[in-house]
Amino acid sequence: MSVAGEAGPGDAVTLGELGEAGILGDIFAALTTTERVLVGPGDDTALLATSGPVLATTDAMVRGRDWLDEWSSARDVGAKVVVQNLADLAAMGGVGTGLLVTLIAPGTLPARWARELTGGIAEVSAATGVPVIGGDLSSSDGAVAVSVTALGELPGGRAVLRSGAAPGADLAVSGSLGRSAAGLEVLRRSDADWWPPQEYAEVAAGWVAYHCRPDPDLSQGPRAADSGALAMLDVSDGLVRDAGRIATASSVRVDLDEEVLAGSAGVYEPVLGARTALDCVLSGGEEHSLLAAFPAGEAPRGWTVVGTIAETGAAGPGVWWRGERATGGGWDHFGG
Repeated sequence: MSVAGEAGPGDAVTLGELGEAGILGDIFAALTTTERVLVGPGDDTALLATSGPVLATTDAMVRGRDWLDEWSSARDVGAKVVVQNLADLAAMGGVGTGLLVTLIAPGTLPARWARELTGGIAEVSAATGVPVIGGDLSSSDGAVAVSVTALGELPGGRAVLRSGAAPGADLAVSGSLGRSAAGLEVLRRSDADWWPPQEYAEVAAGWVAYHCRPDPDLSQGPRAADSGALAMLDVSDGLVRDAGRIATASSVRVDLDEEVLAGSAGVYEPVLGARTALDCVLSGGEEHSLLAAFPAGEAPRGWTVVGTIAETGAAGPGVWWRGERATGGGWDHFGG
């Protein structure tokens, strides 16, 4: 579980006491830039040099809905909201070129929390070479929300959509399945005074760390595009639900590989039990691994084939698991 840093001088200062100029001063001091940022934070609008078509995506996190302070530090939140956006760009075969960040918070929020949030954003920004080029601040009556808009480009010049999968193709994943969901399950059980078996404590802590701060290999997005990916997205709402999005957009049927996915679930089974472990792999969200369809046998080295693409038949597009249509996974912000 993530732990906030030690308290230091000035940690009792709130955002209200610091003021907008002070908050922005702290934020700007922590961020880096690149030569592509022609005009950065501080003007009415940022000016960014681009090489062609621009990708744009946005994602928001709200305290109490998308994270709990008991489980995630502000640094975790900052890193996670950036990764969510950059994974969306990677899922199109793209890379990031700039980030716009908005923070909405009450004046009573400790300034230390905002500094740590900025630290998490800055870490991912520096690691990926994607600078923060602007954003916004707003006050609230109590809600804390962070929103990031990511801009990007296509190194290979081709956007990989969800709609290109064709019968006969393989469905493959780059990265893990179920790790974030397993970490969330460990956190939930730990709140009820449950702890993993001692011999699995370290590996379970790794699942928790990944849930709080996912770290997918974003370079695999452009690599997949270069390798001829037919359709692609990132696993934000679970394998079944996201594979279903490819199936619907491409008007195809996805048949998941029981043996391969049972093997993936086996990693979590000793700690979480067989049923929950399989649920994590099939339905667990916030993984941000990349899921793509490739011509048969052409998935890049290191990707794992988890299913095949077939004609829809009379049943229409969808995902099949063990011979039956599969549904579920993810989170509906309004429907639960």
